[in-house]
Amino acid sequence: MNSEQHMLCTKALSFAMKKIAYLDFPAYGSLYFADAPLDSDLKIPFEQGFCVGPHCSPVFWNRDPGEHELHRGPSPNCGPWKDLTSYCRGLVDTGFSRLPKEAVNDRELLPHQGSIEDHIRLLNISREVIQKLIEDKRIQEAATPALLHPDFHKRNIYVSAGEPTVITGLIDWQSTSIEPGIIYARETTDFAEPPRVPVEDLLENEQYERELSKEQERELTDASICYQTYDVIMTGITPKLRPARLLDPTLFRLFHYCHTSWRVSAAAVRQELIELSARWTELRLEGSCPYSPTEAELTQHARDYDDFEAVQALKSWLRDNLDTNSDGWIPNDAWDAAKVAHRTTYNDWIETAKEAEARGEDMTVAKADKMWPFDAR
Repeated sequence: MNSEQHMLCTKALSFAMKKIAYLDFPAYGSLYFADAPLDSDLKIPFEQGFCVGPHCSPVFWNRDPGEHELHRGPSPNCGPWKDLTSYCRGLVDTGFSRLPKEAVNDRELLPHQGSIEDHIRLLNISREVIQKLIEDKRIQEAATPALLHPDFHKRNIYVSAGEPTVITGLIDWQSTSIEPGIIYARETTDFAEPPRVPVEDLLENEQYERELSKEQERELTDASICYQTYDVIMTGITPKLRPARLLDPTLFRLFHYCHTSWRVSAAAVRQELIELSARWTELRLEGSCPYSPTEAELTQHARDYDDFEAVQALKSWLRDNLDTNSDGWIPNDAWDAAKVAHRTTYNDWIETAKEAEARGEDMTVAKADKMWPFDAR
């Protein structure tokens, strides 16, 4: 596809999502047929033979691959939820249900993961902070129930072989749910990701001009155009998403993390709480923040968050170099080559850790192995 086709395809996909986002719903949850085999108290009537029922994401039901035996069972609070307060209660209740069933040996965890006790404390704090946040009118206006595709990425999109700007199908709808707009606010699909190097730098920085090939320059320009196209449609002319996308992300990132705190780590949740506490007045929030970290907590968190960022940087680097996603998904025809590349990359990573450990640095082979995000070794 050429640059114009990329832009037109992005435009078509964005308008498809805009149509879906226009639908109005009476509650948060997932969409079911009215005669679905659910208890009547788990059905909120919706028009034309449908109802809103429990949230169908595997996160709420303890059905993520490989995690069934780890956690405590399905969330006791899967919805549907008629208001934002109930929805947020469901998030925190789910966070508790996703903690391990049994105590975990701290030596098996990276420091930034946090103990079960750390997560219990952070979830209780998150409950208090979220309750204060949802009293803010800006959050309320940005939390309108909205339906969007849950995994809106290139591998789930079909286009016409003869005219690639024509969308012929979207697949992978099984986790589709009705969420507050703030949950979808900052999602950017892979076909509209911001360019890694700003296009304006290509024009101003001679070093970039020397180092980047014409093909790389074209790809960066394409990425910039697609990102701007998607952003204009999602922010400018999609009413349910506009208030959320214009909000300072600090106001709503905690909603994204609290129900998966064990998976994302204690450091990730604590970072959001610390930033909210530090910027509470600047963000024009009423009263005082329920969370006020001590100096000792801040010092320890700084060390843990360095580890967290190192893991995220490793994941990002692996995604780029192995051409995969955060779950390690690889298309069938690329699997053999990806396995070889993965093995080589892992061996290089461990060898680097050995050298660092020999020099007496903080990185060790054991720590490097724990940081590796994929099961294969």
